Amino acid sequence: MNTPTPAATPAASVSAFTGASAAASAATAAARPPAAAWRRLLLPLGLLAGVALLLAAGLRQDPRALPSALIGRPVPALALPSLHDGRSGLDLRPGGLHGPYVLHVWASWCAPCREEQPVLMALARQHPRWTLAGIAYKDAPAQARAFLTRLGDPYTAIGQDSDGRAAMELGVYGVPETFVVDARGRITWRHAGPLDAAARTELEARMEAAR
Repeated sequence: MNTPTPAATPAASVSAFTGASAAASAATAAARPPAAAWRRLLLPLGLLAGVALLLAAGLRQDPRALPSALIGRPVPALALPSLHDGRSGLDLRPGGLHGPYVLHVWASWCAPCREEQPVLMALARQHPRWTLAGIAYKDAPAQARAFLTRLGDPYTAIGQDSDGRAAMELGVYGVPETFVVDARGRITWRHAGPLDAAARTELEARMEAAR
């Protein structure tokens, strides 16, 4: 004959429930990071958010509106090998290329450079006494020469910037970019982006003032 198990008393039930709740609360507290850990986590997250905002702001800026740090300063003393075999390279060192002159940074793989090439050719025809110096930026010499053969070569002198160091010294944001260097060898004007009708008009005025 089986003897029935006595039912739990109310006091015992309450005690068991209270103990289970306390255990659950302790487990939750153990799983929750302490306040110091949250503060350590928030610091790098805040830094990452700040960097992201700065990057987004930079991407929204128009490179044409960004000023050049070289305006009013001497053109960097650059000496670049020629793009064409058997010809002299581009010498921007003191006593090399006499100003005023136009310095144009371009590349055959640059679509805007193809679009602006007729403007450069028109400038060369209209101003035969101008010196137009070109820098082929990170370009394969054969492809750059083919570009000029196909679309015309307006340059008085042209050099290769195979590794991009010359463009870096000029503070170039991206091709194409155009500079005016005055008779004293100082950069007086910079235009980022392809030359259009408005930029051509300003370039002509800047070259006249650079004499």
